[in-house]
Amino acid sequence: MAASVVAAARRLRRAIRRSPAWRGPSHRPLSSEPPAAKASAVRAAFLNFFRDRHGHRLVPSASVRPRGDPSLLFVNAGMNQFKPIFLGTVDPRSEMAGFRRVANSQKCVRAGGRHNDLEDVGRDLSHHTFFEMLGNWAFGGEYFKEEACSMAWELLTQVYGIPTERLWVSYFDGDPKAGLEPDLETRDIWLSLGVPATRVLSFGPQENFWEMGNTGPCGPCTEIHYDLAGGVGAPQLVELWNLVFMQHNRLVLRRILRRAVRFSMEILKAPPGFLGSLVPVVVETLGDAYPELQRNSAQISNLVLEDEAAFLASLERGRRIIDRTLRTLGPSDMFPAEVAWSLSLSGDLGLPLDMVELMLEEKGVQLDSTGLERLAQEAAQHQARQAEPVQKQGLWLDVHALGELQRQGVPPTDSSPKYNYSLRPNGSYEFGTCEAQVLQLYTEDGTAVASVGKGQRCGLLLDRTNFYAEQGGQASDRGYLVRVGQEDVLFPVARAEVCGGFILHEAVAPECLQIGDQVQLHVDKAWRLGCMVKHTATHLLNWALRQTLGPGTEQQGSHLNPEQLRLDVTTQTALTPQQLRAVENTVQEAVQQDKPVYMEEVPLALTAQVPGLRCLDEVYPDPVRVVSVGVPVAHALDPASQAALQTSVELCCGTHLLRTGAIGDLVIIGDRQLSKGTTRLLAITGEQAQQARELGQNLAQEAKAATERLSQGSRDVAEALRLSKDIGRLIEAVETSVMPQWQRRELLATLKMLQRRANTAIRKLQMGQAAKKTQELLERHSKGPLIVDTVSAESLSVLVKVVRQLCEQAPSTSVLLLSPQSMGKVLCACQVAQGAMPTFTAEAWALAVCSHMGGKAWGSRVVAQGTGSTTDLEAALSTARAYALSQL
Repeated sequence: MAASVVAAARRLRRAIRRSPAWRGPSHRPLSSEPPAAKASAVRAAFLNFFRDRHGHRLVPSASVRPRGDPSLLFVNAGMNQFKPIFLGTVDPRSEMAGFRRVANSQKCVRAGGRHNDLEDVGRDLSHHTFFEMLGNWAFGGEYFKEEACSMAWELLTQVYGIPTERLWVSYFDGDPKAGLEPDLETRDIWLSLGVPATRVLSFGPQENFWEMGNTGPCGPCTEIHYDLAGGVGAPQLVELWNLVFMQHNRLVLRRILRRAVRFSMEILKAPPGFLGSLVPVVVETLGDAYPELQRNSAQISNLVLEDEAAFLASLERGRRIIDRTLRTLGPSDMFPAEVAWSLSLSGDLGLPLDMVELMLEEKGVQLDSTGLERLAQEAAQHQARQAEPVQKQGLWLDVHALGELQRQGVPPTDSSPKYNYSLRPNGSYEFGTCEAQVLQLYTEDGTAVASVGKGQRCGLLLDRTNFYAEQGGQASDRGYLVRVGQEDVLFPVARAEVCGGFILHEAVAPECLQIGDQVQLHVDKAWRLGCMVKHTATHLLNWALRQTLGPGTEQQGSHLNPEQLRLDVTTQTALTPQQLRAVENTVQEAVQQDKPVYMEEVPLALTAQVPGLRCLDEVYPDPVRVVSVGVPVAHALDPASQAALQTSVELCCGTHLLRTGAIGDLVIIGDRQLSKGTTRLLAITGEQAQQARELGQNLAQEAKAATERLSQGSRDVAEALRLSKDIGRLIEAVETSVMPQWQRRELLATLKMLQRRANTAIRKLQMGQAAKKTQELLERHSKGPLIVDTVSAESLSVLVKVVRQLCEQAPSTSVLLLSPQSMGKVLCACQVAQGAMPTFTAEAWALAVCSHMGGKAWGSRVVAQGTGSTTDLEAALSTARAYALSQL
């Protein structure tokens, strides 16, 4: 029995890796084969079976062109539309969140990417670029291996009537390298269903382990195969079913102000508000030269006073933390890097690290700089990983952790406090704090624990939060939390992640934290406001693109953080500089009007028939949040108002400004084609945008000056070469500077045209110079087989031109010229007359002379050039003559 199983396993491996090739029409009598079932009958039988016998909900096929999923070119599997469930990102208020037992028939295209069947199409009977994938799905622990195998066997043998002797199954036999055990549970299930042991075979991860990608949900799978040979000879197997069991998972000015605050308070003993009181003096002194100070004096005073007050409170808290920590240290102990880092990681309420170090230095205490450098490197690496959206790694709740929370009855995180902010009369924003309870703690590997200790990186699950978790393209909030009653201990929060309706906070615990603790959360105000500015600007940019390019322009994706925003849109062609400028102007107009931004949650059904409403083909929660610029949401959603055609109205869960004026300005600094029909735009706002415009104007002035220099003409080759180099440097500056993209494109076109003109002028000057020097040399040398001499030339190109012209006017003469340069450098160029070859070649002649000068040469048998260094030109000329005479 064992030998037959091994032999069968070998046959099955070969059969799985090489499904039956097309062998032409069958020679069996047609009457011996039952008529083939129609695809509609197969599909209907599958869907009806799972709906009627096993209570599955039928879900329609998703479009083969995925929306809101940049990782896919086409939908290539039935699971694609359920990825939010598998990844734990589905919003608990959406319809999909309620899926438990689901069946579908999904249209699939496999012509690229990870699952690409294109190369196998036409070579066998089982590969297609387009096909339908029938699937049944169980979510939330509805059922697992035993029920899935039983249902599949029942459908195949009882409904479709496939003979059991033609069915083989395989299961996962483990992977010692990955530490994965064999899936013996599935093996035993198949045996219990009556499948003979000889047709229940095991394979490794290549055949029987399924992965969504390099990271994310994965697990063993079991496959059912149909034997086309019917037991005659070696099995000819075609994969019929694959059951997957997912059970694994793979600060440009504020620092200066704050130093001044500390110095004025601790050294000068000045009262609170002292720096703000100095603003009128500065305005009076400098206001005539800088009128903007007079215009904005009240706003400047308010900003200084607010930041001073906030920082004084933070400074007092920091001093208490430092003093308390110092009491626990020995005489020679260094100040812990983790404590200093925690003081600096609380955003705009924190202490700059250089200030912490200065405060410690004043107390005669040394900071653990090595540990601090390590933490800084880790933070920099983490920030680099977050520069572009990537698949989730590290702290994350997988499907099993989510299932456990649901079994425990833990409600989804209440994140509504993230919208609790207001606009003050002076134009600043006030963000409220949020008190919450710790419901669960997780270690870095995702293990649920009751408590975490000092210095431990952990995940916190709270009952409520005011942190915005990354979604919809908006970067996560960051900030810190404190335990209620112990506000001196800061727990830095690096980011928050959405995991199936739960918000997981990634934090570093400077002290013990445990389940049940009451905490207070503080978002980094500057970071949050930066995200709000960029998100509202993204909506305006999206709207302005449609206004400029037409309603066919659709958003394909976006990502934003306080530094810049990125927007991917469908476009028929690349945007012209004029279109880019028009888009910017449209946004600027809306910003200058300081339009109100309305946000409201409404039933999802109300948004279905609104003309012009911009929304992606994604799964939205119900109710859904609507963001409308300049028009109240109720009016925007009125189908008769047409308001959504005239302004930005979008479905969005992000945090936004309450008025557009805070954007200040918007500049598109980059655009490129991601693929045919898709353009990626990069943009900045506010002061960054103003600086970009100023830089663009400066570069435009330099381009204008270069144009004037070129129009005046150059007196000699050296001057023309300097101009060409200056234009080249200007082109490089325009290509690499942060400036308006429309202006960059216009300047590059102008500058490259100038450079072509400059190069043409150089060639003309060089030709004229070469002609003059050629004439001088011809007058100096009588007719003969050889000219060896020196001549002044600014470059090798000029020297080569002189040599060529000499040979054109004296075809039977071989010419070698040397041109002395600064610092003893010598240029060399030569050409050999046609009649002197093949024994005499230019390349060998130049090499002999340049080697004598310690240099190098290159070229062909006819023309060559090189360089060297010497102070004895006569010796080099003698070498050139001697070599030539020896070859002639």
